[in-house]
Amino acid sequence: MGLRSTLAPPVTMCGQTVLVVDDDSSIRLLCRVNLELEGWAVREAASLDQARAELRRGGVDVVLLDVHVGSHDGAELLAEIRRDHPALPVAMLTGSVDHAVVEGNEADAVLFKPFSLEQLNETVRALTAQAAGIAG
Repeated sequence: MGLRSTLAPPVTMCGQTVLVVDDDSSIRLLCRVNLELEGWAVREAASLDQARAELRRGGVDVVLLDVHVGSHDGAELLAEIRRDHPALPVAMLTGSVDHAVVEGNEADAVLFKPFSLEQLNETVRALTAQAAGIAG
C-alpha cells in the first residue's frame, strides 16, 4: 500500500477571494500560502495591468495592493478601484517607514512590511467583515 497525503485541499471561505497585487513574487507567495491555509481563495497580480485584468474577471472580495508595483504607483490602481468598485475593500502594503507614503489615501487598511501572518489574516478578516456589513 502506497503513502497517501493526509492534507486536505484548502477550503475557500464562502467563496471569498483575495487579490494580492505586488511585483515581489515572495510577498505574493507568502500571502497566497498563508491566506489559503486560512481558507481564502487567492489570485495574484505582479503588475497593475494584471490586477486590472483580475478585477475585470470579477469575484474579488478584498485587494492587498503594494504601494509600489514595479515602477508604478499603487495609488493609481487604488483610485481606479474607488471609482469602479467603490465598496471593494483595499489594504495597501508598504515597506516604507515613512507613514506619509500612505497618509491621505483612500485605503481601508495599511500593512507595513514586514507584517506578521497574524496581521495579514486579521486585516483580511476585518476587510471582509467590513464589506459584508456594507453589502448587508
